[in-house]
Amino acid sequence: MLLEFDADQRLWQETVRDAVGKQCPASFVRNVAEDGTDPTPLWKSYVDAGWTELTDTENAVELAIVLEELGRATDPTPFLATLTQFAPLVGDRFDPQGSGSAVYSGISAYRDADGWVLSGTDRFVLDGDRADRFAVVTDAGVFLVGADAVTTRRAATFDPVLHVAEVSLAGAHVADSDRLEVDTERARHIALLGISITMVGACQRILDLALEHAKSRYQFGVPIGSFQAIQHKAVDMHVAIERARALSYFSALTIAADDPRRRLAAAMAKASAGECQALVFRHGLQTFGAMGFTWENDLQFALKRAKAGELMLGGAAEHRAMIAEEFDATLI
Repeated sequence: MLLEFDADQRLWQETVRDAVGKQCPASFVRNVAEDGTDPTPLWKSYVDAGWTELTDTENAVELAIVLEELGRATDPTPFLATLTQFAPLVGDRFDPQGSGSAVYSGISAYRDADGWVLSGTDRFVLDGDRADRFAVVTDAGVFLVGADAVTTRRAATFDPVLHVAEVSLAGAHVADSDRLEVDTERARHIALLGISITMVGACQRILDLALEHAKSRYQFGVPIGSFQAIQHKAVDMHVAIERARALSYFSALTIAADDPRRRLAAAMAKASAGECQALVFRHGLQTFGAMGFTWENDLQFALKRAKAGELMLGGAAEHRAMIAEEFDATLI
């Protein structure tokens, strides 16, 4: 497996970075957080650009490139949930024009004369309050449900532009035709990849801001970046990000190639991204000092997006435990 981008992928990365930089600058994210600016036009621009059509597993690396840049920009749209959680669960039923979300737990299903009845509540659904359709995972299978069949309530989170909602179904009737045959394990691997590479992008943004600050902030007549303590923090952040990035793209490669290592690779990517954000969060904030705690500092958005990623789909400790069990099983 090649772990470097080819010419087409480098061009794709440059194209996406340029587009995101123009359409989703820090000022726009702040407007969403402070003034409630509607990010729908930004989402539509992704749709028009064809980014929502990257649903084939063969395009996993290209999708990861987009997600890293969106993580770096603290994207306020439902792209992450739609492309990495909803789309892998619905297969050819996916509509690139609409948004979607995945309900992973809390819902039970039973048959009746008209098909299936779904009931229950999932308290933490990414973009659950603004999705057009839902992929509901139950013990009886995965069901495709419209937004009109669910009740949602957005939950308060520390990331002001992240949408997390409580989603409830109270006896919703679903036809047999909306029960999907899908590889839920592979879908989970894609979801883990999505969260991991988004965290990498957010951590890169923290490092970029920290380096910019270290070059422009003077103490004792010199930039603070000349101090060895700051240099060590910057190097530690860089190494942690590169490690997490490499594992995330390795996960994307295993998904694209349907490599049997994709389960382990996805867990390694999520564990590494979780450990990365813990170090980068700490060092990035310390580099800024008291300024890092202020609302006026754009650092907060990247910090919160990176930390939110750790709390979704299992943290670093959980995935490290799974990796350890996997290796223990091979030794028996």
